[in-house]
Amino acid sequence: MKKRIVVSFSGGKDSVLALHRLQESGDWEIDSLLTTLTEGYNRTTMHGVRNNLLELQAKSLGIPLRKVWIPRDCPNEVYQQRMKQAVNGIVSDGIPYIMFGDIFLQDIKSYREKMLEGTGLTPIFPIWGEDSKQVMKEFLEKDFKTVVCCIDISVIDKSFAGRIMDQQFLNDYPDGQDICGENGEFHTYVFDGPNFSFPIKFKFGETRLAKDMYTNMDRFYYVDILPDGNEM
Repeated sequence: MKKRIVVSFSGGKDSVLALHRLQESGDWEIDSLLTTLTEGYNRTTMHGVRNNLLELQAKSLGIPLRKVWIPRDCPNEVYQQRMKQAVNGIVSDGIPYIMFGDIFLQDIKSYREKMLEGTGLTPIFPIWGEDSKQVMKEFLEKDFKTVVCCIDISVIDKSFAGRIMDQQFLNDYPDGQDICGENGEFHTYVFDGPNFSFPIKFKFGETRLAKDMYTNMDRFYYVDILPDGNEM
């Protein structure tokens, strides 16, 4: 009997690859994709991807969304409150597991585990502890397609924004930075892959530079991704 699980879903490459691992195993029934979006901004919180592009991903993957809305510059206590409500809803639906696509940041993994203690929801980490280069190799060999939507310009040149991740991207990527962007070097939007029923068509809009909320310094360079032809 398959185990029911909710997938913590950013729309980026690590969560999509980890999802695919679950699907390939045959052991899991994927209930839904849990995603955090920002109120008044109508985009995914970390990646800045438009809500309608997130919905296109869910449609192509054939998996419903569970959306958690949080305010801009969300205080941690508000974030925890909204996530607690989401977790309670998942547990109430009789789902015992949730998946995360983390690779090696122990503090984040520990935070997730602590947050879920006593809730009845058990975290699963399909790609945890693996080598980033091998994770990226698997992602590309399985023919996933992803575009870089956000760059931390304190560590990566903004010219990487808007690029498709391929072998040339890997060749150009600076030494000393994690190739999966696990430290926040960049974020991605996956637009096609073996578990997608159709590729998501897109075009580029405006770029913008956002400040780090803690230092108030310009740090995050976003390229706006716009839907370009898919019907909802």
